[in-house]
Amino acid sequence: MIQFEVTVTVEGGLHARPAALFVSRASQSNSKITLNKGEKKADGRSILGIMTLGVTQGDHLTIQVDGSDEERVAAEIQELFRQEFAS
Repeated sequence: MIQFEVTVTVEGGLHARPAALFVSRASQSNSKITLNKGEKKADGRSILGIMTLGVTQGDHLTIQVDGSDEERVAAEIQELFRQEFAS
């Protein structure tokens, strides 16, 4: 399992478009992906779950990736946050 923290820098936080991009990336993986914001958790493949976290700009998230392709997926997710979900 790989666990890392990110700070959300995208304006508006993880609203519909960035959440959809995250879910799209997570759905292409064989690994289980979990987002944690404080005590709240969400499945990385659930757009509703991610949006329910209420992630805003400046929030810190802990992301866990566990599975056969975890290294690749963790790197892709970190890059998604670095690029502020630019497609």
